[in-house]
Amino acid sequence: MKRLLNTLYVITQGAYLTREGETIVVRQQEEIKLRVPVGTLTGVVCIGNVACSSAIFGLCAETGVGLSFLTETGRFLGRVSGPVNGNVLLRRAQYRAADNEESCVSIVRSLLLAKIANCRISVLRAAREQTDSVQAENLQQAAARLLSSLNDAERGGSVDLLRGIEGDAAKVYFGVFDNLIVADRQNFAFRGRSRRPPLDNVNALLSFVYTLLVHDVATALECVGLDPAVGFLHKDRPGRPSLALDLMEELRPVLADRLALSLINRKQLAASDFRSPEGGGVFLQDDARKSVLVAWQKRKQEELEHPFCEEKICWGHVCHMQALLLARHLRGDLDAYPAFFWR
Repeated sequence: MKRLLNTLYVITQGAYLTREGETIVVRQQEEIKLRVPVGTLTGVVCIGNVACSSAIFGLCAETGVGLSFLTETGRFLGRVSGPVNGNVLLRRAQYRAADNEESCVSIVRSLLLAKIANCRISVLRAAREQTDSVQAENLQQAAARLLSSLNDAERGGSVDLLRGIEGDAAKVYFGVFDNLIVADRQNFAFRGRSRRPPLDNVNALLSFVYTLLVHDVATALECVGLDPAVGFLHKDRPGRPSLALDLMEELRPVLADRLALSLINRKQLAASDFRSPEGGGVFLQDDARKSVLVAWQKRKQEELEHPFCEEKICWGHVCHMQALLLARHLRGDLDAYPAFFWR
């Protein structure tokens, strides 16, 4: 499981990846920037103008290392992987569950209960630390509304109804997200979630971190033999990793959002770390992306006790653990999917 921490992010524009035996070599023009044995990696992410030789495609496919491509602004383009991993019976069970309303409702309910509960914990913690009484009251009211959404989700009897509850809870959570930001509020004001393109610094950071999270979740799903494209909450769409988007929902507040808020509140990012091209939107500068990637990898190395397994693991292992638990549920080894509830 420790291999999950080992993802190579290539963000140097103009870089070219070649193969030397069982080693990935990163070059820029004629200069060798890095050599990495492929056996130490579980994923390679190329961001922006980064090219790969055909031998790299073959090496990654042979060794089961996921090779992903993102635009310079962090938008997912595609992913290259080798032969399908895992037992075909597991994927058949996944497809049957995705076509069965009762199975879908059970899994979606677990996912959303964990997501809403994790959002509520984040809001309550912020309320306790808030010195402004008005903002503290806003956070307490949001926590109460999220508790109501939790109760609604427990009774939700269809996937469409659960989707509606999730949408309402997300509006409540992001409605007070600005109250979670305590540093440099002039440059990091949050007025609502915006995507494709992100319209402010906070949304630009969130979008980039969410892209990193969905990559890690998709890798974990493939490692245990599940199909990242066939989900339960998110509808099937060509090119969309629906199951990866499903599984990341419960981890957004505790892994991605916490990291983004930490970078802002500890003043590790500034307004100069963002740019607004003529085409519109706001995006991270190259050096800022490096800083976020370093912080992301460090966060994944921090330890916690998994709430279901009651074992000490790193945050970087949580995606794999949840994918494994979902696989066991689909096989029939667990009566329900034990989603991740942050303590």
